[in-house]
Amino acid sequence: PCFNKSSTKKVLTMKVSCLQENLAKGLGIVGRAVASRSTLPVLSNVLLTTDGDKLKLSANNFELGINCWIGAKVEEEGAITVPARLLADFINSLPPERIDMNLDEATQTLNLRCARFESNIKGIDAQEFPAVASATDDDIAIKLEPESLRTMIKQVAFAAATDESRPVFTGVLLQFSEDSLKMV
Repeated sequence: PCFNKSSTKKVLTMKVSCLQENLAKGLGIVGRAVASRSTLPVLSNVLLTTDGDKLKLSANNFELGINCWIGAKVEEEGAITVPARLLADFINSLPPERIDMNLDEATQTLNLRCARFESNIKGIDAQEFPAVASATDDDIAIKLEPESLRTMIKQVAFAAATDESRPVFTGVLLQFSEDSLKMV
């Protein structure tokens, strides 16, 4: 039922507004997990989902999954995946003003409007996108301050190999104990 019975107008779903700066920053964060080359086209996309009064951005390349929430005005709930690079390039070219996004679910097309600019981006149904796992409080072994974690990573990451012929040496070993984390 994508058409209103009283007329031939298409029923639109997902109406969201957010600030250009917030969306650009969020796309920059999740963009790190977008697959550059994949046999699944949806992995080159970013998932846009309404989540209460926020817009959730997700990317997943089966090695890394990132979720990011940005403040938004959600008028109607919905979800779509759109090509990440195309969306980020368009958003970064816009002025720092409000962006209005409307999804036409029948055609899987996301309409974006900002100031005097408008674009339609064809997407893929959100149900095609692989779920990005989210941690719950029960899953968390220990809690760290972000700055402490950054410091730990800086102290060991330089020793990780850059040659991918032995992938096991390109990582950092994390050892969790009851109330501590050791990085080697």
